[in-house]
Amino acid sequence: MTCLTFIRKTVPGVRLEAASGFPMLRPPHHDHAMSSLDDDDGLFIGYGTRPSSLPYSAQNCYDGAKEELTWDVAVMENRHLRAEWMLELGGRLWSLYDKDAKRNLLLDNQEFRPGNLAIRDAWFAGGIEWNIGRRGHDPQTCSRRFAATLEMPDGTPVLRIYDMCRDGQAPFQMDFWLPEDSTMLFMRARIFNPNDVVIPMYWWSNMAVPELPGCRIVVPAMEAYANRYDGKGMGKLALPFGEGFDATFPCNYKSARDHFYNISPSSRKYETVFYSDGYGFLHCSTSRLKGRKLFVWGQSPGGHHWQRRLISPDRPDYLEVQGGIAHSQSECEPMPPRTAWEWMEAYGSLQLSPDKVFGEWEKAIFAVSRAIDEKLPQSELDRLLAETKQTVALKKGTLHCTGSGWGALEERRRGAPLAPQLDFGSIQAEQEPWAELLANGKWPQNCRPSSYLVQDEWFEVLRQNSDSSWQTAYHLALNYLDRFDDERAEQALKRSMAREVNAWNLQAMGVLQWSRGNRDEAVDCLAQALRRCPSDPALAKDIFKCLRSLQAYRELVELYGCLGADAASRPMVRLLYAFGLAYTGELEAAEAILMENGGIQVPDIQEGEQSCSQLYIHIQQKKAEREGKSLDPNEIQIPQSLDLRMHFS
Repeated sequence: MTCLTFIRKTVPGVRLEAASGFPMLRPPHHDHAMSSLDDDDGLFIGYGTRPSSLPYSAQNCYDGAKEELTWDVAVMENRHLRAEWMLELGGRLWSLYDKDAKRNLLLDNQEFRPGNLAIRDAWFAGGIEWNIGRRGHDPQTCSRRFAATLEMPDGTPVLRIYDMCRDGQAPFQMDFWLPEDSTMLFMRARIFNPNDVVIPMYWWSNMAVPELPGCRIVVPAMEAYANRYDGKGMGKLALPFGEGFDATFPCNYKSARDHFYNISPSSRKYETVFYSDGYGFLHCSTSRLKGRKLFVWGQSPGGHHWQRRLISPDRPDYLEVQGGIAHSQSECEPMPPRTAWEWMEAYGSLQLSPDKVFGEWEKAIFAVSRAIDEKLPQSELDRLLAETKQTVALKKGTLHCTGSGWGALEERRRGAPLAPQLDFGSIQAEQEPWAELLANGKWPQNCRPSSYLVQDEWFEVLRQNSDSSWQTAYHLALNYLDRFDDERAEQALKRSMAREVNAWNLQAMGVLQWSRGNRDEAVDCLAQALRRCPSDPALAKDIFKCLRSLQAYRELVELYGCLGADAASRPMVRLLYAFGLAYTGELEAAEAILMENGGIQVPDIQEGEQSCSQLYIHIQQKKAEREGKSLDPNEIQIPQSLDLRMHFS
C-alpha cells in the first residue's frame, strides 16, 4: 500500500534569519526584454515583468555557521518510489528515490545551502521546485506552504501543497499521489484567477538532476530558443548542432546557458535526461504545460564554483530541466478572468538501451517517445486530469501545515473565499496592521512597517487613508514608486516625513532621488536612513549596495564605522566596504578583506555577479599603476576562491 506520513527531518545547513523589515528598493525599472525571433514565433516576451521586488522584502541573512536544522517533511512511498517534501521550504520535493534501481532520480542535496538566486534573495539547489506569478525563483521558495491531506476514491493518499500567489492574488494547488504499484509520481496542478481582469501568469516546474559525464537531454524538438546571457537576448537555433557543438549533451557547454525547446503543439510534452547506462529521468505532462527548458552552469571555473557553493561536497554537479506554461521564462501568459488552468505532471524513471538514446538525434526522439507512450500513454494522463477534477481538485482536504496569512487577508478584503476547497487559515502578525487599516482606516499606532502591499485594491485603500499616519503615507509612496509615478511618490513621502522622519521614509526618499538623477540627495538620504538603524544587517546590505551603485565610496567607508558589530561583520557588508576602501585609494586594506581566510566567502552574492573578480582586478591594476606599469585585465590570474564568472565569449 502507498503510505503518506509526516516526520521531522534533520539536515545540516545555515539558518535563514527572519525576512527584512525594510522593502527591497531600487529605482523601478522598465524591462525591455530583447529577442531576435521570427515574426511567427508568437512569444509574449517581456509580458508580465514587474518593475520592482515589491511587495516582498528580502530574505538575505544567512551568514552564520553550519548547524543541524530540523524541518517538517511529508513522506509518500510505495514499493517502487519514496518522495520527500520540505513543507517549510516552499513545499520543495527534496528527494525522489527509485527503490528498484537504488538510485536518486533528483539531485538530493544533503545540506541546506542558501544562495542569492531568488526574487527575495534566498534560494537553494536540489529536488523539484514550483515557481508561480513572476519571472524567477518563487518568492516563497524558502517559506512555509500550506499542506493538507485527502484521498482518492480508492483510498490512495493525496498530499496537497497550496498557497496564494501574491502577484494577482491567484490561489494555486498541487495534488500529489503515488498509486500502489506505480513507478511514476503524479501531480495535478490547478491555478485559479479569481479576479474580474486578465492577469499575467507564470509557472515553471524546476527539476534538478545529476549532471554526469556523457548524459544527454532528449526532448521532442528540432530547435530551441536560447538565452546565452550575452546581452543580446533570446535567439533561435537548430538542434542538435546550432551552438557549434552537440547541444543535447549538457557537459559540452562551456558557459551557463538556457535552452527553451520549441515543441510542436502536436507533440507530447516531455523532457528526459539519460545517463551512460541508459537509465533516465522522465518528466511528462498534459498539454497545458507546453514549455520545456534546460539550464546548465557550464564547465567554466565559475560555473563549477557556483555549484560547489550550493550543494554538499559529496553530491555531483547538477543541471535543471523544467516545464512551463509559456515557451520561455522571459514571458508570462495572459490568464482570463475567473478561469482555472489545470494540468497533470508525472515524474519517474525510464530505461532504454544506450544505443537508442545516444545515436542520431531524430532516432533518439523516436525511441524515447515510443517508450514513454508504452509506459504512460497520453490518453492516461488526459483521463487522470479529467477524472480527478471533482474527486480530488475540488475536494476539501484536512489541513496539516499552515502557510502565510496573506490568503486569509485577501479573503477578508474580498469577503469571500478565494477557493472553497482551500483553507487559508487565519491572519498572522504580518497581516494584522493591514487588517486594522482595512477595518478602521488607520495604521496601528507605533507599529513600524514590516510587510508591504502594492496591489490595486490596497492602493485605493491607502489613497483614501494616506493622511491618517506617516505609515500610510509611506506605503502610498511605495505604491506610487512601483507605478513609476515619482511626483506623487515624493509628495506622499514628504507628508510621511512631516509626521515623523525615520529610516523607512528616508530609504524610500533616497531611492526616489536616485531614480530622478539627484545623486547627492540620494546618498544623503540613504546615509541618514542607515545611521538611524545601524545594527540592522539587512538594511546595511541594501544601502551599501545602493551606495556602491551610486559610486559613493567615501560615504560608504564613513558609514561602515557607524555600523553595529553584527551588521559590520556580515560578509556582504565587508565586501562592499572593501569596494569603498579600494576606490578611495586604500588598496592594501581592501585586498586584505578580499583575501581574508583564503578568499572572502559571501553567501548572498547574487547569481551572475562578478564583483569579487572585478574588485580583485581593479586592485591589481591600481597597484601596478603605482609602479608605472599597465596590466591587461584579461591576463590577471583571479584566485579560484573569488572566481564566480559563469560566462565566456
